[in-house]
Amino acid sequence: MNNGRKRSVTNRQLVVAAMLGAVTVVLGLTPLGFIPLGIINATTMHIPVIIAGILEGPIVGAAVGLIFGVSSLFNAITRPGPISFVFYNPLISIVPRILIGLVSAYVYRFLKDKNENSLKKASTVAWLVIIAFLAYLLQKNIKSDANTTTLVLMGIFLVISIFMLYYTYKHMNNDFSITAAAFLGSMTNTIFVLGGIYLIYAERYMNTIGKPIEQARTAILGVTVTSGIPEAILSVIITTAVVKAMLLGRGK
Repeated sequence: MNNGRKRSVTNRQLVVAAMLGAVTVVLGLTPLGFIPLGIINATTMHIPVIIAGILEGPIVGAAVGLIFGVSSLFNAITRPGPISFVFYNPLISIVPRILIGLVSAYVYRFLKDKNENSLKKASTVAWLVIIAFLAYLLQKNIKSDANTTTLVLMGIFLVISIFMLYYTYKHMNNDFSITAAAFLGSMTNTIFVLGGIYLIYAERYMNTIGKPIEQARTAILGVTVTSGIPEAILSVIITTAVVKAMLLGRGK
């Protein structure tokens, strides 16, 4: 009886890993997987990895992350761009992607059984910080006469964040565990990929984008902010919706 139960759980994990891994590959082979932001591509490919980690734990999350990483390496080789050389290194293309699944899984496990009121307060604070940051960024971009697309995107992200704050305040039960896992999982990808670029390829990267090496920290931090934060917010929105629907379907 126990063996059958264990086998059925394992089979479910294999199916989920295969399905989300397939979604990751499809995203990597279509425009849906990448959002061009200047010389860096913002990605949605990490979202299935986060979902896998939350729903099925660290092993499945890491497995889907591995698929994501291999897809990144494959894309860098077969569809090279100006900075594709950085993704030839598995420390940048693969390892951070595996860490996404691990971080998402363990953050979710750590938070899911915590006090509900505390989680709700923490989620409210998190969204207030995001809203304040986006409002500051929008105001700064308006003053610097940024292009219309950037301003519209910032405005959209700000509106979505305000809605999520309202949803948190009015309706949320224990969603902060999902929110935090999605946000930190996404930022794991951003921080480790861009951190790896800074530590290993800073000079070559700066030469490629035509800026002096002295500006490496500022340039990469700028990408972390302008690309990483929107990616993380998008991850929170999509992941929360998908995971809540899946858990509801399982009767949880």
